[in-house]
Amino acid sequence: MIGFALQTMRSRKAGFAGAFFALLCAAALVCACGALLETGLRGQIRPERYMGAPVLVAGDQNVRETIKKEKGDGEVKTKVKAKPLSERAWVPASLADRLAGVPGVRSVVTEVTFPVHSGGATFTGHGWESAALTPFTLREGRAPGAAREVVADAASGLAVGARLTVEAAGEYRVVGVTAEALESQATLFFGTAEAGRLAGLLGGRAADSVSAIGVFPEGAATAVSEGVNAALKGTNTLAYTGDDRGTVEFLDAENARIKLISLGGALGGTSLLVAILVVVGTFALSIQQRQREIALLRAVAATPRQIRKMLGGEALLIGLVAGVPGSALGVGLAFWLRSRFVDLGAMPSNLDLVLSPFPFFAALGATVLAAWAAARISARRIIRIRPVEALGEAALRRAGLPWGRLSAGLLCLGAAVTLTLVLSTLSIEAASSPVTMLTALVWTTAIALLGPVIARVAVTVLGAPMRAFRVGGHLAAANMRASTGRLAAVVTPLSLMVAMTCTILFVQTTMGHAAQEQAGAGTRADYVLGPRVSEAAADVVRKVPGVVAVTEVLHTSVRVGLTRYGAQGVTPEGLASTMDLDVRKGSVDRMGADTLAVSETAAEGLGVSVGDPVALTLGDGTPATLTVAAVYSRGLGFADLTLPHDLVAAHVDDPLARTVLVAAPSVDRAALAAALRDRPGTGVLDRVEATATPANAEVNYVAMGLIIAFTAIAVVNTLAMATSDRAREFALLRLVGTTRRQIMRMLRWETFVAVLVSVALGTGVALVTLTAFSTGMTGSATPYVPPVTYLAVVAVAAALALAATVVPARLVLRDRPADVIGARD
Repeated sequence: MIGFALQTMRSRKAGFAGAFFALLCAAALVCACGALLETGLRGQIRPERYMGAPVLVAGDQNVRETIKKEKGDGEVKTKVKAKPLSERAWVPASLADRLAGVPGVRSVVTEVTFPVHSGGATFTGHGWESAALTPFTLREGRAPGAAREVVADAASGLAVGARLTVEAAGEYRVVGVTAEALESQATLFFGTAEAGRLAGLLGGRAADSVSAIGVFPEGAATAVSEGVNAALKGTNTLAYTGDDRGTVEFLDAENARIKLISLGGALGGTSLLVAILVVVGTFALSIQQRQREIALLRAVAATPRQIRKMLGGEALLIGLVAGVPGSALGVGLAFWLRSRFVDLGAMPSNLDLVLSPFPFFAALGATVLAAWAAARISARRIIRIRPVEALGEAALRRAGLPWGRLSAGLLCLGAAVTLTLVLSTLSIEAASSPVTMLTALVWTTAIALLGPVIARVAVTVLGAPMRAFRVGGHLAAANMRASTGRLAAVVTPLSLMVAMTCTILFVQTTMGHAAQEQAGAGTRADYVLGPRVSEAAADVVRKVPGVVAVTEVLHTSVRVGLTRYGAQGVTPEGLASTMDLDVRKGSVDRMGADTLAVSETAAEGLGVSVGDPVALTLGDGTPATLTVAAVYSRGLGFADLTLPHDLVAAHVDDPLARTVLVAAPSVDRAALAAALRDRPGTGVLDRVEATATPANAEVNYVAMGLIIAFTAIAVVNTLAMATSDRAREFALLRLVGTTRRQIMRMLRWETFVAVLVSVALGTGVALVTLTAFSTGMTGSATPYVPPVTYLAVVAVAAALALAATVVPARLVLRDRPADVIGARD
């Protein structure tokens, strides 16, 4: 039967083209997701700034927790889990002397790193003594000596003698330009003493600490590793070599890898589920179109096993033929995704894509397996009928739904309801996001399995009004009533596209709208200063007559145990005048240096209330224990944890306040601007301007947009297959007197019904899923759906459906009816 499968594929190329294209896209998606996942698991960050230091000593950038689990035999299993910090962990400067005494160490170089903001540009600041870590050399000028001197890198565009103003630090003169420049970080070098001062002012540096220590051995780095590790014993520092140095240099690298792992896994799993659903539908339509052929084989004594082998062989061959080029395209797609993520700042530019045979062969295997399973599932009914019934079954297809398919549909329906209920209880986005996609998929799977029943109901409801429209509507109603299976095959990918597109888009808008609403309702300040405000600038504003309260706001993240929470550091004094967190328990008036406020979501997750202690780890790894002073509801608009500003500022890489809230009802905007005229770069916004910033979800749109594109391709594919197969039907209609225009009108009516049913089903799936998501995440059962965006989704779906129907139909109708009728079936 394999030989017969090859002969069938050669003679029915057009029929297999749709399955080939669906499998090609599926392989590309799965391969690209696999490459992203592998990059997250095995990718390495190339060092730039620390390339010249063979051994780098720096703080442990992870929170670690030892978990002990007792086995059934009484043995205790110990496991250490680690999660990355969000800020730089500084190390004692005195450690440099200890490392210098290690045998085999030639020299050590200390390093401080801090952000420098000047005229809208951001640089990385260092002391000139650490130039050897790269190494940097001077192209012109000299090293900085006085406090107000600086050396710029070659890519800065600054020349010797130029002046630049550093926010919160004042004016500096360029006395030298380096011969080198780093690819991903503009660099400025200050004198040693000035760099130390600025690291405390601009970079959250604790007294007598450095960000890293470069160790230069006499010979190879391995020769001194044992001594260096012995010197570090008992400290919260580690020695880094090779590409591990890049994780110290680029603190966001570990978070980027974790995001790639979660994104690649979630996107790959969703893609595979969508692919299986689409491919099963495509094969079902293909086999449905071949029922006469298969019926004839059964009538001439072909056994069910032989038919199954033939269809399975066809599926394996087409899966292999589509999987190889599809997986190769997936590699290119992975490179494109990486470039987009780098452009959006979601991953560092020096995190190279990891390529191995695994994603290629995994995608190929998944594609072949999906094709084989799809063919077997789609052919179950036709191969089970008795030979004497085969031709009758093909000529007049039964309207009933097989019990197996009906049972599977009802099971999926129950699973979808269960997932919806679970989703409505999830209040953490990391947990709810994959469940949201899975919920929408399971609902759509139930629709696909119950499609013939749904199509029959739709035709019954819509058929009567359609018959009132003479030839086109009457023919469309009759055709759809006779071929509900074909309508169901078309509705499945179209409803999937609408459901997935609406879910992906409106999950983001729901979260963004809820956060913006909470921020708008909770901001009591009359004015907001930003985007970076020094403590000195905030003090200037406090002295303006009529200013009631000034609240400095810093954003960071902390960990309680290993769980990460978004946090804001705020000035406790006068907080109630500038920020309304909608306190439900306690009071923000109780906030001080050793207290915090928590959102209701965080309080529930941590199991704490007012008066309870919370042991947490700050962004740079420093432990702290604070007492809960208040529990509030507006965690989405602000943060899950609210901490004292001074505590946060001492433990973040950039302690300049992101925003400063000013309560000054009797002060006009011009007066505040005049007070800040010596602080260029600090803007004064009113409350409306400050809270009008939408949430950034571009990374999710890029990633999940691939699935939307795949479902759109599936829609076009399925509709084109369904229309092209009707050549004999169209020819017969023309021979009995129906004109081309009437046939096209009939097809437009059929397309209208398919789009109407699909949009209704897809919208229903998305609405149920989004309602559950919104209930869990925002506390409101009303998701935010921008009408214009929704109408655009419907318009695109309708346009795709119409184009995929009209274009193949026009091509088919160009042939003479007599030739088509006389052609071999």
